[in-house]
Amino acid sequence: MNPGNLPYRWDGIKRDQINPLLVRQAIHGEVMTVARLEMSNGCVVPEHSHHNEQISMVEKGRVKFTVDGREVILAAGEVLHILPNLVHSAEALEDAVAVELFSPRREDWIREA
Repeated sequence: MNPGNLPYRWDGIKRDQINPLLVRQAIHGEVMTVARLEMSNGCVVPEHSHHNEQISMVEKGRVKFTVDGREVILAAGEVLHILPNLVHSAEALEDAVAVELFSPRREDWIREA
């Protein structure tokens, strides 16, 4: 575990193959989680909600988010803020990379590890 002052490198973070089209990496701090998602074209993150506030930043490609019934397409360089407990989903419209911030940290992901 990183004590908090050392730099991380994504190429050194464990890669979890969530499904054939989705790879997730995560760094868990004391009060937040930072995740990097590699989504292949057609990848779908099904509708769900959680108590965590979420900020999603698309670094590469395009991702269609549906949040509380409203669709928004993000391209590289665009950011989406998802409030806690809102139902949302995502679909990669092409190969994409997104970085997501969660607060509080994703305890459910920590328990799964």
